[in-house]
Amino acid sequence: MSGRWRARSRPPAWRSSTARASRPPKPAARRGTTAGEKIGGRKRHLLVDTLGLVWGLAVLAASPVDWDGAVEVFERTKGTMPRLAKVLADKAYRAQQLAKWIKEGCCLWLLETTGPKPDQKRFEPIQWRWIVERTFGWFGRYRRLSKDYEATPRSSKTWVYIAMIRRMSRLLYPEKNRDDDLLKRAEKRRVF
Repeated sequence: MSGRWRARSRPPAWRSSTARASRPPKPAARRGTTAGEKIGGRKRHLLVDTLGLVWGLAVLAASPVDWDGAVEVFERTKGTMPRLAKVLADKAYRAQQLAKWIKEGCCLWLLETTGPKPDQKRFEPIQWRWIVERTFGWFGRYRRLSKDYEATPRSSKTWVYIAMIRRMSRLLYPEKNRDDDLLKRAEKRRVF
């Protein structure tokens, strides 16, 4: 037979309409690579409160520097938080230039940078920095946020908000004790 089809044998199977040999390419948003690490994808820049809840979010290509992400987050949240007084940032955000930009054009916030001490030899947790790292850790629990599966930054941003809505609703209604379930039927009383 060697690849030929004969009239007496079964005809070749047709392809299903759901499985195509090649799919048309989706228009994807811009992705970049970080300069030093050559890691492709996107970066998420967050502004969180002391509970780790997201107040500001920007999803950008990985190629812009962190300072550009901070400017984008601050532009989006400008005027929405009148009680905010201090913003803590990593040293990667070029603190002097960012603080100058905040004072000139954005808000009346005080920028404070945190980072490792110059003589530090081993890992030491930095005060308040763990809060934003914990928020990124929460994102890793959601399949859609564990890696960058999304085609556009807008959909990635939407999934971050969905994850935070779920997180906040779980904080409002923690797990209840199964013994105190109100839906159980009351036991029947025995009358003697």
